[in-house]
Amino acid sequence: MVDSERLMLLASPIMQRTPAFDRAGALAQAMEAPLHIVAFDYVDGLATAGLVNEKALAEMREGYVARHRQWLEEQAESIRRTGVQVTTEVVWVLHAFTEIMVHIRELNPSMVVKDLEHESWITRAMFTSLDLRLLHECPVPLHLVSRVTHAKPRKVLAAVDPFRPDEQFDDINGEIITAAEKLAAQCGAELHLLYAYDLSYVFASGGYDGFSSDLAQQLYDNDVTAFGKLVDRFGVPENRQHLAMGSPAKQIEALVLSEGIDVVVMGTVHRRHTLRLLGSTTEQVAYHVPCSLLAVRPHAPDE
Repeated sequence: MVDSERLMLLASPIMQRTPAFDRAGALAQAMEAPLHIVAFDYVDGLATAGLVNEKALAEMREGYVARHRQWLEEQAESIRRTGVQVTTEVVWVLHAFTEIMVHIRELNPSMVVKDLEHESWITRAMFTSLDLRLLHECPVPLHLVSRVTHAKPRKVLAAVDPFRPDEQFDDINGEIITAAEKLAAQCGAELHLLYAYDLSYVFASGGYDGFSSDLAQQLYDNDVTAFGKLVDRFGVPENRQHLAMGSPAKQIEALVLSEGIDVVVMGTVHRRHTLRLLGSTTEQVAYHVPCSLLAVRPHAPDE
């Protein structure tokens, strides 16, 4: 076990055992890593009561936090029985995101695990949800748990783009595959690699006034060559290499369903030419693909 290996589970503020508990416990056991479970509480009704009686608010708040802490300890005990070292914490705070970021910086976990909060697209367009803020700003790998068919993943998919990596990063694909490879090795899972090439970027970038079959063939050949170099570099078996044409989010979803993928590993880089109203591919996958997501934030050369 690496000395710095540690997982942080961001528990739901409601006292309900969610899929993230099972996934975090299974990962901590597989990684032989300690697990810290923290819940960030704030109940509007109790806060309103404080306008009438500050002392009563303090007593009710302390009682609520104590009950939540006891409940978390009960959940932690079931994980401890698997041999995992577990600590728990309940924090009363109005603005959860700010406090979450403070905790991440102080604990410096190797991974943050959290249940994905499903919202309508119109809600996401109007408000920045906690999940979206974490996807954009979490400095460590973020594991958003949706469905858990297997607590310990059996199949891990790395979704890459070997032909057009963002120029701000030297090896974004390498970091994505390395993270997926590590997770698969720790869990004894299959590692799959997908590149879904989408030619719409040609028109979005304004690089071509027209389109021809020769150009399409040239772009396809370049994509095949780039993908081949990537799979050779990481030694991915041929039957787990997937090259597909079309919308990346849709191709990822199709592969998840056909192969029974448990976790999709992606980067959180956003291309300059992407229509932001539609969101990044990573965001689309998080909210629509029926499996969990591990989002890796690649490091710029000067970081």
